[in-house]
Amino acid sequence: MECAHKILVVEDEPNLLNSLTFILENAGYRVSGAASGEEGLAIVEAAAPDLVLLDIGLPGIDGFEMAERLQGHRRSRGMRIVMVTGRDYEDDIVRAFETCADDYVVKPVRPRVLLARLGALLSRTGPGSRPAGERIWLKDVCIDSEACEARQGGVPLGLTRTELKILTLFAKNPNKALARLEIIREVHGRPCAVSERSIDFQIYGLRKKLGGLGQHLETVRGVGFILRLEV
Repeated sequence: MECAHKILVVEDEPNLLNSLTFILENAGYRVSGAASGEEGLAIVEAAAPDLVLLDIGLPGIDGFEMAERLQGHRRSRGMRIVMVTGRDYEDDIVRAFETCADDYVVKPVRPRVLLARLGALLSRTGPGSRPAGERIWLKDVCIDSEACEARQGGVPLGLTRTELKILTLFAKNPNKALARLEIIREVHGRPCAVSERSIDFQIYGLRKKLGGLGQHLETVRGVGFILRLEV
């Protein structure tokens, strides 16, 4: 049965672009392709795909910059982004998730594994769907899921996608100690290549951006972190 999800593949290597297109179309997806970030952004503007399969090493703007531009794009709200790259370095993986990637796939691509991971991501939202609006208040900080941002006194805090997910997780679990591996699982949806050390780095950055509220995000020695709030 044909799948209604639309996938954009941004890949500058013609043979790989053709292979990925073939694999995805055989699985029932509607696929469009682009050989550069600029071409990919134009397709997003015109077609609003449900998922973008994005190479990092592109001519012109690279995959990181394209992902950053998509983060604030009015047509990209709810859209999934999966990086596909031959770069298997922790710094690149962390940066990918920081620039709003939902998953990170290292080449060579294994078709069955790729399809399973894309299916898991797309099953969370229907074709063309957008996340339902939700607002959570933590003192003077408002987490707005529809706008994909957190604001303090009405001013955006400039959180990355991962920081926003981490803050939302703690907001939904106040006064509960969360282990680093639990944070990775809940934020990224599955065990992935992100290390526990990277969570420490992200918590550090989140504390700085939260100002006074960041003091309530405490380290629990031997466990992880806790957001301590008065009941």
